[in-house]
Amino acid sequence: MDKGTGKNQQKRLCLLASLSAFFWILLLYFHFVVLGGNTVGESVKLEAHSLNTGSKTPALVTDARLTNTPSKTTPFLDASLKNTPSITSSQKKENFPFMRALRTIENKSDPCGGKYIYVHDLPPRFNEDMLKECKSLSVWTNMCKFTSNAGLGPPLENVEGVFSNTGWYATNQFAVDVIFSNRMKQYECLTNDSSIAAAIFVPFYAGFDIARYLWGYNISTRDAASLELVDWLMKRPEWRIMGGKDHFLVAGRITWDFRRLTDEESDWGNKLLFLPAAKNMSMLVVESSPWNANDFGIPYPTYFHPAKDDDVFIWQERMRNLERKWLFSFAGAPRLDNPKSIRGQIIDQCKKSKVGKLLECDFGESKCHSPSSIMQMFQSSLFCLQPQGDSYTRRSAFDSMLAGCIPVFFHPGSAYTQYTWHLPKNYTTYSVFIPEDDIRKRNVSIEEVLSKIPPEQVKIMREKVISLIPGLIYADPRSKLETLKDSFDVAVQAVIDKVTRLRRNIIQGRTEYDNFVEENSWKYELLDEGQREVGAHEWDPFFSKPKDGNSDSGGSSAQAAKNSWKNEQRDQS
Repeated sequence: MDKGTGKNQQKRLCLLASLSAFFWILLLYFHFVVLGGNTVGESVKLEAHSLNTGSKTPALVTDARLTNTPSKTTPFLDASLKNTPSITSSQKKENFPFMRALRTIENKSDPCGGKYIYVHDLPPRFNEDMLKECKSLSVWTNMCKFTSNAGLGPPLENVEGVFSNTGWYATNQFAVDVIFSNRMKQYECLTNDSSIAAAIFVPFYAGFDIARYLWGYNISTRDAASLELVDWLMKRPEWRIMGGKDHFLVAGRITWDFRRLTDEESDWGNKLLFLPAAKNMSMLVVESSPWNANDFGIPYPTYFHPAKDDDVFIWQERMRNLERKWLFSFAGAPRLDNPKSIRGQIIDQCKKSKVGKLLECDFGESKCHSPSSIMQMFQSSLFCLQPQGDSYTRRSAFDSMLAGCIPVFFHPGSAYTQYTWHLPKNYTTYSVFIPEDDIRKRNVSIEEVLSKIPPEQVKIMREKVISLIPGLIYADPRSKLETLKDSFDVAVQAVIDKVTRLRRNIIQGRTEYDNFVEENSWKYELLDEGQREVGAHEWDPFFSKPKDGNSDSGGSSAQAAKNSWKNEQRDQS
């Protein structure tokens, strides 16, 4: 009996031990496998995916607006290209390291949801050190005074009553680098957590960098900072999340300064925008290329930098009530070395017209170099003629609109295909378009064309121009407008929207456009919402592909950039 009882007790103990072990195994499995899948922090996922890409090569993902060139991708981006049902499942969505950033959009209690910007903390040689050596930023101009006041330059005195009493500065047209970066410091949705960032800003003073070395320096010197920058960025975990597709930077110069086609010492500029890494980023420039997809046009800075909303409202009301005695006006100089320029004919028409006003610009003393004289003429005109400058665009277009003057453009590349973030697609609401050939070949009378526009229509167009003013100016970086969105705000939101669309397209395994052709980049920004493919366009003759086969305007673009510098020299003489 005792032996039997002992054996039974041993069996019971074994059974209890087995049940206990099974219970603990089940409990551990439930905790680590079932619950663990739902409690792992998103930041851990971000780190895992960003560090396991195993390559410094930029990942080219499915943003057809940016590239259609096949390239190696990171593991998670390879998955995004496979259009299978499993990719769109909630389980697969978790594999994208930008999901945490996208989820902030859904948090309606967070005013910054979907708007966070992460700013790279670059070594000072990429920005602040350039300002310390401001005398070297231009061959002909002492940029030190223009980098003062957070990049706005010295204040303008309102001696002639043309300006407001505050908010006006002698701003250099190439100062956007530092103005934009200082505005970013006031952005209300900055974050130190890159995993929730809607976009990532690179505060590199690209325009100031190239300005130092355009004349008399070899290509190694011109390219050095750009190569160092992309090397620094590509080593960062933030870069490897999307291969730089969520990164953006600003250069306050025309795109041709950054698009050197060859490694010939005589070729112009540096090759920043042709670097593979830079092709992934979005670069905001005062003039973009119609044939390339990695740059976007933002306005030139004007002289007006308001500190509060009321400054803008008061200025707008004043522009509405001005008496404008001139039908049209033009401020500029002929381009005698450019046989295709229509400036000479425009100047002739201004001189012959009794309702046209001309402010001639040339070497030496000129009222063209006086902000007060320029703005006074624009304020006295119904229409302001804006032919191409040394390149497609000119600062004068924004100065004139700031004065409530309706711009007259002669080439779509001067505004319509450039500033699609800041200007309405329907250009007839705020401007007049007279094709260059109408002036060049048919000698169309500008006065006659403008005189035929009914006064009531002119009033409507002028009101539209005045309503655009807030989004065309850069507010004082040392303050913040209360309700109005300035040029900076518009640009940042456009970048965020672009990155957000790209991320959603990656999840869905689709591209933004069908049969994307980078050569036609200018057309895609003109598409209406929902359109996915471009075709023939009335402006095709203005943007015919250069014969050299490169996405550049051939020698003309480099020459345009050089001429721009020559005119800067003239402005200082």
